[in-house]
Amino acid sequence: MTPFMLAVQALLEGDQPPEPATKPSRPRPVAKAADTHVILRSLAEQLVSEANAVLRGRGVGISLVDDTRPGELMFTVRHGDRAARVRTVVSGHTALGQLVKAGAPVEEPRELTSEDELQALVLSLLGG
Repeated sequence: MTPFMLAVQALLEGDQPPEPATKPSRPRPVAKAADTHVILRSLAEQLVSEANAVLRGRGVGISLVDDTRPGELMFTVRHGDRAARVRTVVSGHTALGQLVKAGAPVEEPRELTSEDELQALVLSLLGG
C-alpha cells in the first residue's frame, strides 16, 4: 500500500482529516496556469484511484468528474455530499486557479499552496 492509501485507511480507523493549505489566488500566464491544472488533475486521478481501492466494499467511493466551459477548465472530486472543485479561469493572457469547496463561503478566490495539498484535500473530503 502507498503512503496515501495508508492515510485513507487511518481515516477509516478514526484519524482526523487534515485541512488543505490554501493561499489567495493570483493571476498567472495562461500556459503556466494550464500546466498546473493538468498536474493537479493527473494527481487527482491517481489519488482517487488509490482511495477507491481502500474504500472498496465500504460504501460510497470517491468520484472525479471533468468539466469545461468557455475560458474555464475544472474538475470536481466528490465523496457523498462533500465535494471540491478545482478551476482554472482564463481571462485574456492570464488565468486564475481556484479551489471551491461545497458549502464553504468564498470571500476571495483561493488555491492550494502546492500540488502536495491535493492529498490533504481528498482526505478532508473523506473524513470531513
